[in-house]
Amino acid sequence: MNIHEYQGKKVLRNYGVAVPNGAVAFSEDEAVQAAESLTSNVFVVKAQIHAGGRGKAGGVKIAKSKEEVREYAKELLGKTLITHQTGPEGQLIKRLLIEEGCDIKKEYYVGLVLDRATSRVVLMASEEGGTEIEEVAEKTPEKIMKITIDPAIGLQAHQARKIAFSINIPKELVGKAVKFMMALYQAFIEKDCSIAEINPLVVTGDGNVIALDAKLNFDSNSLYRQKDIVEFRDLDEEDPKEIEASKHDLSYISLDGNIGCMVNGAGLAMATMDIIKYYGGDPANFLDVGGGATAEKVSEAFKIILSDKNVKGIFVNIFGGIMKCDVIAEGIIEATMQAGLTLPLVVRLEGTNVELGKRLLDESGLNITSAESMADGAQKIVSLVK
Repeated sequence: MNIHEYQGKKVLRNYGVAVPNGAVAFSEDEAVQAAESLTSNVFVVKAQIHAGGRGKAGGVKIAKSKEEVREYAKELLGKTLITHQTGPEGQLIKRLLIEEGCDIKKEYYVGLVLDRATSRVVLMASEEGGTEIEEVAEKTPEKIMKITIDPAIGLQAHQARKIAFSINIPKELVGKAVKFMMALYQAFIEKDCSIAEINPLVVTGDGNVIALDAKLNFDSNSLYRQKDIVEFRDLDEEDPKEIEASKHDLSYISLDGNIGCMVNGAGLAMATMDIIKYYGGDPANFLDVGGGATAEKVSEAFKIILSDKNVKGIFVNIFGGIMKCDVIAEGIIEATMQAGLTLPLVVRLEGTNVELGKRLLDESGLNITSAESMADGAQKIVSLVK
């Protein structure tokens, strides 16, 4: 789950992480009121969307007066901002963060991520702040410093100090940088983050170490114990189909293709999308119905796939272990009849009660194409769609 920058800074402030003073605004008047509440003579007007690259796309403005704050608020609110992360469709700006300006002396990058290779949290830092860390990793990987953190003891002060020195934090500010990183780690762990990215971390003219930007992502599996984080969820920033899927405990992600996929198991779903691409097709979604789906759940999954107007055909690829093939077949039949499906539908079933499942589909009288293997099914749906 993603949250906005101003929300992330609120979380970090509660842990003692230094962030600029600021306030959220949903209108031009609120933007001016936010500026009036700050003591700065320079204000930063920042678009709040769930995407990076806002500065390069014109979503961050520096205002030298309250009148300019109003002008920039008028310009940004209601605008569709297109960044390298939003895709060509962009994101509509519905809220702004109005912050005090600060005297930036140097920009750095600090981030905490989960390294799946070691199953441990890694603290990364670079003195190349303010740019995409992916770009730094590609062009100058030696400028990214990493520390792997032992989960039994957590981030240690000497590790944070080593990172601070390695990215050339001024010696007199190393203590503040260590305090900053220790607080960031505490927030990361206690709030079940999957990413905590500060880009840039800045050293200011008056000797402070501040998170000028903050990106926090959270493990969706932990949200049941993070009620305060769930309250930050902005449904306007999410795909309506993904929202509907979450209501039925379905793992769904929209893609740009035209072949809808319904699969059980994340690994099989990835393999299904790969083989569709291999045979010249384009998957419209990632959809994992899980290992214990019911007929009702399968029916809901169909409805979500069909709500995507780009879908021109559907490939159902199910391996029945815990999930029985006859139950899947019942769900497919029910959903197909309810939707009055006219699009090509290819179904590959394998596993428990597979013969019964295939017989139910064959006797349904519906326009369903059977497949004997994953490759066979992928070739058939690609051919039918084309």
